[in-house]
Amino acid sequence: MNFIKKTVLSTLLITVIATFNSTATKPPFYKYKTDTWVNEQLKTLTLDERIAQLMMIAVFPKHNEAENTSVIEKIKKYKPGGIIVMQGTPVKTATWINKFQAASVTPLLVATDAEWGLRMRIDSTLRYPYAQAIGAVRDTTYIYQMGRDFGAQLKQLGVQMNFAPVVDVNTNPNNPVINFRSIGEDKKNVAEKTWLIAKGMQDVNVIPIAKHFPGHGDTKTDSHKALPIIIHSKKRLDDIESYPFRYLSDRGICGVMSAHLSVPALDNSGRPSSVSKKIITGYLKDEIGFKGFVVSDAMNMKGVRNRVKNTELEAIKAGNDMIEFVPDLGNAINQVKQAIANGTFTEAEVNDKCRTILALKRWVHLNKYQPVETKNLTARLNSPRYQVTSRKLIKGSLTVLKNENILPVQDLEKQKIATVVVGGNKISPFQKMVGNYIKTENFFISKNATEKEWVQLRQKLENYNLVIAGVEGINVYPSNKYGTTEMQRQIVSEIVDANNSIILFFGNAYALKWFKNIQHSKGLILAYQNSKLVQELAAQLVFGAFDASGRLPVSVNEWFKLNDGMDVKKNKTFAYTVPEEVGISTELLTHKIDSIAMLGVDSAAYPGCQVLIAKNGNVIFHKCYGYHTYKNKQPVAKNDIYDWASVTKVTGALPAIMKMVDEKKIKLDEKFSKYWPDFKNSNKENITVREVLAHQARLASWIAFWQMTVTDKNELDKRVFRKFPSGDFNVRVSDNLYMNRNYRKTMYDTIRTSELLPRKKYVYSGLSFYLYPQIISNLTGQKFESFLKNSFYKPLGASTITFNAYKHFPMKRIIPTETDDFFRKQQIHGFVHDEGAAMMGGVSGNAGLFGTAGDLAKVFQMYLQKGYFGGRRYISEKTLNEFSKIQYPDNDNRRGLGFDKPLIDNDKNKLKDAYPAVSTSKNSFGHSGFTGTFAWVDPDNGLLFIFMSNRVYPTRENRKLYSLNIRTAMHQAIYDCIEKGLNSGSSGY
Repeated sequence: MNFIKKTVLSTLLITVIATFNSTATKPPFYKYKTDTWVNEQLKTLTLDERIAQLMMIAVFPKHNEAENTSVIEKIKKYKPGGIIVMQGTPVKTATWINKFQAASVTPLLVATDAEWGLRMRIDSTLRYPYAQAIGAVRDTTYIYQMGRDFGAQLKQLGVQMNFAPVVDVNTNPNNPVINFRSIGEDKKNVAEKTWLIAKGMQDVNVIPIAKHFPGHGDTKTDSHKALPIIIHSKKRLDDIESYPFRYLSDRGICGVMSAHLSVPALDNSGRPSSVSKKIITGYLKDEIGFKGFVVSDAMNMKGVRNRVKNTELEAIKAGNDMIEFVPDLGNAINQVKQAIANGTFTEAEVNDKCRTILALKRWVHLNKYQPVETKNLTARLNSPRYQVTSRKLIKGSLTVLKNENILPVQDLEKQKIATVVVGGNKISPFQKMVGNYIKTENFFISKNATEKEWVQLRQKLENYNLVIAGVEGINVYPSNKYGTTEMQRQIVSEIVDANNSIILFFGNAYALKWFKNIQHSKGLILAYQNSKLVQELAAQLVFGAFDASGRLPVSVNEWFKLNDGMDVKKNKTFAYTVPEEVGISTELLTHKIDSIAMLGVDSAAYPGCQVLIAKNGNVIFHKCYGYHTYKNKQPVAKNDIYDWASVTKVTGALPAIMKMVDEKKIKLDEKFSKYWPDFKNSNKENITVREVLAHQARLASWIAFWQMTVTDKNELDKRVFRKFPSGDFNVRVSDNLYMNRNYRKTMYDTIRTSELLPRKKYVYSGLSFYLYPQIISNLTGQKFESFLKNSFYKPLGASTITFNAYKHFPMKRIIPTETDDFFRKQQIHGFVHDEGAAMMGGVSGNAGLFGTAGDLAKVFQMYLQKGYFGGRRYISEKTLNEFSKIQYPDNDNRRGLGFDKPLIDNDKNKLKDAYPAVSTSKNSFGHSGFTGTFAWVDPDNGLLFIFMSNRVYPTRENRKLYSLNIRTAMHQAIYDCIEKGLNSGSSGY
């Protein structure tokens, strides 16, 4: 009887025996054990080669080409079954794998450790949350997706096997090797979540390996250095340690890794579990009934190497199908051959194990092996689709352990906030993200700071009513109190004692126990690890960007126990994410917006611009292009301050008017003259507020007030303007021009006596907006600007919105506008561009507001959300709906109340004739500004679009922004991307 027939009979016998011992599901590769390709491969292999198939050697792509050559020679000489890939870069690793596969007659099974994604071994790739953080996640949807992501990424790299998930139940907080790598201490939580990870990989034909059998969770020793001892009874092992392995075995997981552990309750000989037949064959295969593939932990580890001779042979005899990290491949093969020769091991057993390995190779399609494509590999491995999975899991893991009515942080106008990094030496990502929500002062202090440095900082913190502290510099393993210092712990304790504080803990949950008083903080968010993305998302949670639902997966101390955690509900503030999270392709969106924005820059439609896009409350795109001026010296930056021009109408005057309507201080169908008595006994006495706001009141479009002051000598009237302030000349118009304050009455009188148009029809007029600041001041008893800041901008966290930017910001942050060669005779920079608004001292309803794109977005997102933002209602939904709808559609007037609307029947237009995008809904609304600004929201699609530019630099005669149709084309491009969804660009799958 030849060895193939013996192997088939052996396999059938093992199958029959196992059937009586367990109901465990056969793993998906099992059906290929008698596959034609497997049989054919087995026939071609010599005994040495069949033995070599049971061996896996380590490769290090970070090393030089001499290492590469050495491995290729070893593959050609010994023909091992597989390789385990250690450190390297994506392209170099894939390139080496391609070379190794080319050198191997039988395709290699390629494995790596990717417990938290490829980043564990391969740099420049995506880091997913550590297992401890996964243990905190309650919504398991994205845990399964993470497994699929792992599988997809591994396959793109040329890897078919992942030595993950870790299914150890970490019941020992001081575990020096598992610890944060475990889902936690609850066996069911561990079992259920690790199965989802494993199933995700298996569903894309990648081999998951559950480790470390029979359970490494309660050890005090690192098996890399010595042999840990598990002292528990068999009953305890059955109940806790082996529970996840049984769970996964019952569901058909492909593989299990045997650990180097001494487990007297299962084998009292002292033999490490990886080389114990009682444990691998007797316990795992016969008792538990596992039918899959068993691979040993690394054979270079001292936990086994220092205890047993001929470790590779003993591991195979114990029941392992494959041996990982074999240091001396030739010697290991000879060990097995010698055992066969002396009768302590059989060729049939080698054949059966070899068949298992070949079946795995067949299942992962190595029978049709193709080299890895390395073009754009790093980009593909970092696909935003994968980032979405990581983001979802991080958000789901964030665990609120304390919340004394402080989370989410709201009432921003009442907050004076300092942020502090405790354990760092620079401004951190969480601090920068906090800056998107509110203006703060940012500090940092090293964990090795002196007492003097801490005293100085502590004194500064006394000036704030809220301190948000991020604790960094925490090691993942428990030695030396997780690498924390006495000073660091003291600082955190004293911040908690002395301040109204929120603590963001960027580290291992177990490390919390070393921070005295941390349980007394007003707010405590456990983030489990420290990365840029984790920090950014934790900061977003502080302000209510998304729900918090994480639960502590381990017990820390009396204050923080298993399953502790509080739900915190989102409050409709902004979240900041990637387009894929709302179903849009980053690649496509970026390509379209970049091309249009740069068309404007290259065509000199503007020196620079920036674009902000939000979908469903998520800022998914914010990018800058070009420079402040055509000198190309200062690039446009996100925190640059723009002159909003007529966008002021709907962000200054209009929110105030809407609030007055809510408070019944203004009625839309009342005569405008009720609120501006100067119109009484004039031709404007009977026009209504509604007609005025809808540009239906027969008012003239505009009045060039400054031209009224020009003398016959073509000079400004000195009775109106002076170069220096004095007496009544205190209305500053520009750097060196001051207006007589009494001239404002002349402006009002001019509006009053201006002719009305012949009939009521749509004519855009800004005249009434000169009047609203005084109207609002009369109704509220506050100065117009103060009212706006106190009622809207400060509560929104929109701290940059202001009139007269030159008073509040360094000039280098302010985008310059036109070179005025007819009125102010200078470069307009920091002063409002609009001449009429300038004559109002820069504070007007028609123009004059400055601010960042991000702060403009907050106002418009509030509008999009029907008057609600960040936990507060600013304007009633009823009022917002009324103001944002067309008022006089039968008169071909597209306008709402103050707001602009799409052209009538805009959806029937060609793009060149549309305003704004063809695809925007009829319920959308917004406004544009003469300087080149634009803000538009579409409630039907949850879309916000902000475009900022200084197209009037250096002259308003530059109309290329319009002739190139930049804003409309860009707006439409967003809708095109929404329509195409994720079915474009590189998927990564």
